Amino acid sequence: MKILICGKGGSGKSTISVLIAKNLKTMGYKVLLVDADESNFGLYGLLGIPPSATLIENLGGKKGAKKKLVALFSNGKSPALLTDDQKWKIRDIPDESVTDANGIKLLVIGKIHNFGEGCACAMGFVSKTFLSNLDIGDDEMVIVDTEAGIEHFGRRVEEGCDMILGIADPSYESFMLVKRIEEMGKKAGVPVSFILNKVDEAVEGAMSKHINMEKVIARIPKDNSVFMDSLEGRELKTNIPEIGHICKFIEDIKKK
Repeated sequence: MKILICGKGGSGKSTISVLIAKNLKTMGYKVLLVDADESNFGLYGLLGIPPSATLIENLGGKKGAKKKLVALFSNGKSPALLTDDQKWKIRDIPDESVTDANGIKLLVIGKIHNFGEGCACAMGFVSKTFLSNLDIGDDEMVIVDTEAGIEHFGRRVEEGCDMILGIADPSYESFMLVKRIEEMGKKAGVPVSFILNKVDEAVEGAMSKHINMEKVIARIPKDNSVFMDSLEGRELKTNIPEIGHICKFIEDIKKK
């Protein structure tokens, strides 16, 4: 399955993406974690690895990748981003674009590095093309950590995924965003579920007034050890039981 993680900035998307990836690995799956956030550099630290080259860089930069894809579309051909065929597999990703993090493969689509280098549209284009044409095996899982907000819906990145997990923290902005995520997921034809993050019973009661609780699959309490690891950019090693429940939910959906 290809699972897309989304939500507002600071809701815990990257932290939960890494924890889910680690748990799925312990369940025996081959996991590819896709960093589709052009602004956040935190995944490297949370996985305990140094920064590496991005897919965009290995496709000739934003201009090179865009030129290649535009040429293919203008000729009426299916996009061949990684291979000469329309479809590709995880093994077709260039080795220099993938970093191993204790058995989890990390693929970073691209990052904004320089002042004035332009917008991130090419990165969104590559994310959509990559995910839409990625064939995965029964023993493989793909976790996609997206940028904050809902711009990726405008880029139709969700079309290439099987499930959307929206992260909601205790904030009014998050409540408003959850409603938009649910609406847009329905239009994209991709099932949407939600995870409440950094909550206690009192907070959950307040959140239930704003969120469709039938869509909530897990409630994660605030964990100071996870918070400090995220704050310091350290590798996440804490075991959170709720993450196991989320992964079991994913596996059950996969088997249907």
